[in-house]
Amino acid sequence: MTQTSDNVTWLTQEAYDQLKAELEYLSGPARIEISKKIEAAREEGDLRENGGYHAAKEEQGKQELRVRQLEQLLENAKVGEAPEDTGVVAPGMVVTIAFDGDEDDTVTFLLASREYASTEIETYSPQSPLGSGVNGKKVGTEAEYELPNGKMASVKILEAKPYQG
Repeated sequence: MTQTSDNVTWLTQEAYDQLKAELEYLSGPARIEISKKIEAAREEGDLRENGGYHAAKEEQGKQELRVRQLEQLLENAKVGEAPEDTGVVAPGMVVTIAFDGDEDDTVTFLLASREYASTEIETYSPQSPLGSGVNGKKVGTEAEYELPNGKMASVKILEAKPYQG
């Protein structure tokens, strides 16, 4: 899980280790693999009409962008603990909300940076409209956030528990 404030990103040890491993792979073995793909495509001839070459170069560009993102994220990272179970919504918590007070229409999500999105549970950034609307609110209270069309939506916070990963 992550929590971002003033250019510092707080990560659990698990999240830090995962991102560090991804960086090591992308800046080592993955770079070698992509350079081999580019070299093989280059040997096919005319580069202006070589789809494989252009695809490999585009893949290389995306990979290098991800390397820079990870380097910046990890450079500003601080490893910390999960938030305390205080009943107040904060990054690193699993939050259950009900839309417009209808407790049958609920959504549960992890409030965390997209860098630590989980396949187990949907993740909302604390900077997203819904994330910023519920962040800092107590369980049992109402929160409002702005929809993409400019209208306001209301949710009731039913539960907020620290993410256990």
